[in-house]
Formats: sequence, structure tokens, C-alpha cells
Amino acid sequence: MTTPGVDVSSNDSLNSFGARDTLKVGDNSYQIYRLDAVPGTEKLPYSLKVLAENLLRTEDGANITKDHIEAIANWDPSAEPSIEIQFTPARVVMQDFTGVPCIVDLATMREAVGDLGGDAEKVNPLAPAELVIDHSVIVDVFGNAGAFEKNVEIEYGRNGERYQFLRWGQGAFDDFKVVPPGTGIVHQVNIEYLAHVTMVRDGVAYPDTCVGTDSHTTMVNGLGVLGWGVGGIEAEAAMLGQPVSMLIPRVVGFKLSGEIQPGVTATDVVLTVTDMLRKHGVVGKFVEFYGKGVAEVPLANRATLGNMSPEFGSTAAIFPIDDVTVDYLRLTGRTEEQLALVEAYAKAQGMWHNADKEPVFSEYLELDLSTVVPSIAGPKRPQDRIELSDAKNAFRKDIHNYVEENHPAACTNLDEAVDESFPASDSVSLSFAEEDAVPVHSAARGAEGRPTKPVKIKSDEQGEFVLDHGAVVVAAITSCTNTSNPSVMLGAALLARNAVEKGLTSKPWVKTSMAPGSQVVNDYYNKAGVWPYLEKLGFFLVGYGCTTCIGNTGPLPDAISKAINEEDLTVTAVLSGNRNFEGRISPDVKMNYLASPPLVIAYALAGTMDFDFESEPLGQDPDGNDVFLKDIWPSSKEISDVIASSINREMFTDSYADVFKGDERWQNLPTPEGKTFDWDPKSTYVRKPPYFDGMPAEPQPVTDISGARVLALLGDSVTTDHISPAGNIKPGTPAAQYLEENGVDRKDYNSYGSRRGNHEVMIRGTFANIRLKNQLLDDVSGGYTRDFTQDGGPQAFIYDAAQNYAAQGIPLVVLGGKEYGSGSSRDWAAKGTSLLGVRAVITESFERIHRSNLIGMGVIPLQFPAGESAASLKLDGTEVYDITGIEELNNGKTPKTVSVTATKEDGSTVQFDAVVRIDTPGEADYYRNGGILQYVLRNMLRAG
Repeated sequence: MTTPGVDVSSNDSLNSFGARDTLKVGDNSYQIYRLDAVPGTEKLPYSLKVLAENLLRTEDGANITKDHIEAIANWDPSAEPSIEIQFTPARVVMQDFTGVPCIVDLATMREAVGDLGGDAEKVNPLAPAELVIDHSVIVDVFGNAGAFEKNVEIEYGRNGERYQFLRWGQGAFDDFKVVPPGTGIVHQVNIEYLAHVTMVRDGVAYPDTCVGTDSHTTMVNGLGVLGWGVGGIEAEAAMLGQPVSMLIPRVVGFKLSGEIQPGVTATDVVLTVTDMLRKHGVVGKFVEFYGKGVAEVPLANRATLGNMSPEFGSTAAIFPIDDVTVDYLRLTGRTEEQLALVEAYAKAQGMWHNADKEPVFSEYLELDLSTVVPSIAGPKRPQDRIELSDAKNAFRKDIHNYVEENHPAACTNLDEAVDESFPASDSVSLSFAEEDAVPVHSAARGAEGRPTKPVKIKSDEQGEFVLDHGAVVVAAITSCTNTSNPSVMLGAALLARNAVEKGLTSKPWVKTSMAPGSQVVNDYYNKAGVWPYLEKLGFFLVGYGCTTCIGNTGPLPDAISKAINEEDLTVTAVLSGNRNFEGRISPDVKMNYLASPPLVIAYALAGTMDFDFESEPLGQDPDGNDVFLKDIWPSSKEISDVIASSINREMFTDSYADVFKGDERWQNLPTPEGKTFDWDPKSTYVRKPPYFDGMPAEPQPVTDISGARVLALLGDSVTTDHISPAGNIKPGTPAAQYLEENGVDRKDYNSYGSRRGNHEVMIRGTFANIRLKNQLLDDVSGGYTRDFTQDGGPQAFIYDAAQNYAAQGIPLVVLGGKEYGSGSSRDWAAKGTSLLGVRAVITESFERIHRSNLIGMGVIPLQFPAGESAASLKLDGTEVYDITGIEELNNGKTPKTVSVTATKEDGSTVQFDAVVRIDTPGEADYYRNGGILQYVLRNMLRAG
């Protein structure tokens, strides 16, 4: 491993191949490292050429050697990944949920370096780092013209402490910038402004690469920028010049051919590709789009495809650079000098797309775009694609899993799903809409073969209506996936116009919202004159942020929330997002669907998922004629004509002219000064974490695990949302108790995501998702376990049990199933696991980022033997666990397996060899040091 201090431009490369050269572009000259100096690189896929250049430029003879460069030049497409390389990203991008803990950790590291005799001010980003505040705005107010201003005002009121801290960081750290609230979503700001495609630093030109503290960093792959999401832990290390340890990956070539048919959107393409690649299997691989069809894919669609890379499981999903790339850079306001450099550099390095010279890939797939049909995905995973024509049938099949007797719902303990911080209004009355309606805790079968429980609601605000199972109560146009794409955003707006002109309206029970990805969307909506139609249907501007897609949906209207919870209704949400995991969108909503922005509006008009757009009318026009979806769907030509007339370069240059300045609220925030942060002991948002408390200058030997207890026994597809929720803090839980003890009123709880700078809140929130199913308990949802420090192992909050285990010196393990840790790159999913006292996580398989994050926090990731699971081994979580063989790591070697012995209450044992998922020597170094930050800090001290 290399010590911190690597400059991403690296003029000091050993240059073993004589690759250093000069590139002249107009009147400018740049130093570059030519790939054609290394035989074999010409045949590499585009993405591996980027990695090869990275190694050439950062070759130091120790950690990055001539052998590494030759290994990537001689890459065998058919080989399984086995060769470790050190990738040094050019920059780091962050959003505020995961970015705040990064800056908290850097501030803490400054103090730790000083305490151990080092120079605190050496803790500084060595790679440019930019943070976009986009995850904090909540849709508290919607459906009116004042929604945006009011939501921003509430956002500042809730998050002032965090924002002051970030402003301090912007002044205290070099090469760290903050994009203030109300600007846009990090990934859209990245492609529209932050991304360079070709970087220049200290006179050296090189490919723009990045890592980001969000899975959807891959959106920038659409621009030809290689990058992916990492945990906040890895991002901090990258900011400090620590390269990302990785194996040279397999690369999946994905050929695009044909043309999208009328009525089909980029979202439909994305959901189809997600479905295909999930089935094919691309976890840990690069996906690279190639072929003649690439030139026909607009940049916005490329970005949409890149954005969904985490949903199909690949590390990256990239397009090569071509004329489309340059045209987009021009549209979005980049300088002509930059455009010339991008084109000249890409052509000089063989990185310019050439459809006639296809590279060799490890695996191949192809999609004929003409075969794509309108689709949605749900009710709980992005890869669960449903053709729109079958959406009604699919809903009717799925609804039985949530409401029928003998079919447990996703949340069997409905009390866990109620957000008590939003009590029902006294002005609400409920009654059954039919005389034969059934009692609350069972389900009636409707005449058409679906469960039904119509409830009549009278509300002062929404009027009188009937709510039933399947009602769409949230329709949100939001998320980086789609809001960067003018074709779907203007398509939605034109559909809204056509709907209004036909006399259609959104149903009164639908919470409608519009959260564009950048202010440019607002500009072209204004120029196209479409805002009045969107607003007529309730889609007012609510903020520039991720909103509903990350659970910042805000409360449903009192009457609706009360009806859902008192009558146990299974209602739905439809959003133009990328994530629809259980418990993520709203505590009141069990079934969540992803859809294109136009379809979000269509479902707001329909008001229910129990709807067939082909055969059922959305309403009637003023003359009494039925209006179907096909009657209001805008044509492809109409959309493209409006795009051409409504979007121009000036919109981008004006929006980003002073992007870091912020509004008056931002500028008037009191900002602490000084190179080290003055921690407020009373703060419930930002606290100094304990990672370096008592840390010795040299690491202690790692030890085997003895006498461990199971904190949680979990099933398949446990996401980082389950492990580290970002949504509401439920009253009565350990996190809520902590806030109340520190004088925080219930109305000011805010969310877990907003309090990520406070480890005390986050530890208490780990494994606290209302939908978590810990199999140590029967039919209980939420953050509970059995506490075996007490007689009989009674039910207890996971946090409380962990504290009791810690008091008795008992280590902990977590058992899981397949795809453990999938979802967002939440560093707190690993940090919280570690701080609860978990020493090992044993699963059937891991998601890439979470496995890496666990190692980064000193937790060893282990896998059951192939084909085995907790169930097949008859483990129920009541056993005592001993894990031996870990100590081999002290000898500089990583064992392939370790021995696990689980002793049951009757003294019998289950023994198996668990696979050690420390995949690279670099990860082993991190684990031996107790974590990646400790490793970096110690190397920093050694370097003086």
C-alpha cells in the first residue's frame, strides 16, 4: 500500500515505459502519459485504458510497478480477477448525508494526528473534493406555489448546525468545496458542471476519474468518466491520497442496437437493462457500452443508464468519449478550450469511440432498443421489472403478500410502520364505504378477485373520497436517475399539458411533488411554458434534492395517514427514482414502484396501481368522451422539438456561474473559524467520534473471536437501508430516547440521515429499520433482538442488548443471507455495526461496497461455504460462536478460510469453514490496523 501523499497528477512517475510526452492543443501544451508506449493497451476496452493510464502516471516502483502496468496491458478477458492494482481517483464527490461524516472524521483525524505528535494541518484533501447538499430537503409542504421556499426554510431550520460545520470545513480544508442547498442533486451537478472528462493539474492532462459517497456516482460514466460509489470511509482515504485497492475486473461488453420506439422512455430502457444485467450477473464487473448504436444514444440517456449501475450490480457502466460527449459539454457551458482538450486527449490516447474497432470483452450482451416496452419496477426492488401492460395483473398478484391472511405482510407489526411524530388531525372522520366492509384485521375479496377494503374519508383539506388497497398516495418526480434527462422531464410536462387540456385531474389522495435535479430544469420548464400544467395537477416545485427517492417524502396528509394505519390499508407510491426498497419511501407505504416521470403523472391521474392503462380511461373530457393514456401521451417528435426550442447553453452558464456562493441563508450562516473544529458538547448533530480514542501508534495484533453471540440473524437482500436507515426516527426507540434526553422535542427529531455527524444517534439507529426482520424473534419487525445476557434471552432493542454484551466483554456476530448490504453506499452501515461491537459478519454473499466498508471499520466479512446457509446448517442464532484462524493475518498472509464453531444450548456443535472475504492485500492491511482511517493516520505519522 502507498502512504498518503499521492498527487493525482503525479509528475514524479518512474515512467518505466518512456510514456511521458507533450500534447499540444491550440496554443496550449500539456504533459501526458501516452498509452501507446505500452504494447497491448491498444486492444483494451475503454474503461481499462483509463485504469492503465492511471497506473502509468502514478508508477512509484513499490506499490505501483512496471509489472502492474504490464499486467493490465496483457489483460486476459477470460480470466477471473486476481491481480490487485492501486487506482488513484482524480477527485472525490460527496453528498451531505455521507459527506458530513467524512468531514467529521477528517476533523477528528486532525486532532488525533496532533495528539500523536504529528502536524495536524497535514490532514488535508490531496485530491479535489466537492460536496453537494442534496439529501436534506424533505417534502413537508407540497401542492402549492410556496412549497419550494417553505421546504428550504424548514431545511435550514433543521440542519443549521450541519451546514455551519460544512462551511467551516470549506474554509479549513484545502481543495474542498461545498455546493449549498437548493442547487441540485449531486450527480446531476456532477455531469452538468463538476466533471471535466479530461483533468489538468500541475500541467499534466489525464482522464477525469472519481469516487463518490453515493452508489449513483456512476451517473458520470455516461460522460466517459470512470468512477463509482464507495463508502464514506474509502472516500476519506481517497481524499487523503490513499488509492483504492481493487482487482483488475472483468469487463462486460453491452451492445446497443436499434432505436427506441414511440411511447418508450429512457426509464423503460434502464429498467430493461437492469433486469437483463441482474439476470446475467455483473457484480464486481465493469459494464461498457459499445457498437454503432452508441452514437445514437443521447448523453442524457447514457447518464440514466450509468446511474442505475448499482441496481444491476456492476462497479461501473460506462460509455466511451465521442462527438455526443463533446456536444453535451458544449451545451452545458464548458469552455471551447476544454472541449478541444477533451477531444485531442481522447484521440491521442485511443480513447475516442471507434465503432469499427471493437475491443475484446470478457462477456457479451446485446439489446435491440426497438424491443423495449414501457415498464415499471416494484413493489420492493429496482430489478423487479413489470411490463406496463401487465402492471395491473402483477399488482393483483403481489397485493396478496401484503394483506391476505396466512400470507405475512412485509411489515407484520404495523405499529412499527406508523410515524407517530405526525398525529392524525382531529378534523378527520373515517367510515367504511360499503355496508359489508370487513373488520380491520382481515381482508375482503373484491368481485374481481383482489383484496379490497374501501374506506370513505372526509377531510377539510382533501375533501371526500374513498381510499382502498392499492391507492397511489405518493406520486413523485424526483431522483438523479431521471431528472437529468430532458426527454423524460419534458415528456412528463407535455403529458401534464395534454391531461389538463382534456380536463383530467390528479386524485385528491395523491401526494404529488416535483424535485428537479438542477435549476436548469426549472429554466427550461419556464421557457417551454409548461409549469402551469404541472401545477394544475399538483406537481409544484418542492425542492432540488433527492426527496422521495431517499425517504424524504415527508408526512402524508393527516386524514390519509390515519386511514392507512387505523384500517391497515396497503397503499402504494410511484416515483421516478432508482430505489424502492421496503420501508424506504414512507412508513405508511408498503408497496413502492419505479416509473418514468410521464408514468408518475399518469398514476397520479389514475390514483391506483389497480389500473390498466390500455383498457381503462383516466377520465372524461368536457364532452364526456373517455380519455386514455394513449390520448395524452406526447409524440417523440413533439418532445424533441420542445427540447430543441427550450434548452440552451446560457441556462447552464447562468445556473452555475457562482454555484458555490449560495443564497442569503447560506451566506448568513455563522461560520466557526480555525484549523481544528471547536466541538459543541451540546450538539445533537455533530460530535467527535471515538475511532481514534486510545489508538496506539502501532497496531495491536488481530485476534481470533471467542464466545461471540449473534446480534441479528437476517435473511436475503438485507440492504444498507435495513442496517442504517436514513428516514424518520421513531418515538420510543433508543435514538429518540437519546434525543429527548438531550432536550430535543419530537417535532425536531429530523431523520437519521441528517444526524450522521452524531455517532451517538447513528449507533442507536443501526439495525433500527422498521421493516428489519431479525429471525431471532418470531413475527417482529424493527430494531429488536434477544438479549442473552439476561435469563431466557428476552426481546430487547438491538442497541440496548449490544450495550449489555459490551459491558460483559462478549463479542458479537451477525448472520445474513444473499446480497447482504446491497443498496446505497452507507458508511454508517459499517460504522454502526463496528461500534455496536460486531466483530464478524457471516453471510451467503455480500454487496461490494458494504463488504469493503466492513473491512474499513475493522469488521471481518465471512461467507458460508458454497451452497450452505444459516438455515442449511440449522443455525438459529442462539448459539455461541468461536472463530479461529483470523490470527494468521498477523503473519502477513490472508487465510482463504477460518474455522467457525457454533455451540448450541445443549452442548452440540456445528462446525464449518467460512470463506474470508478480505480480497486484496490492501484490505488485509486495513483490517490489521483496525480500519482504513487508522491505517492512513499511522502512515501519515510515519511519513512525518
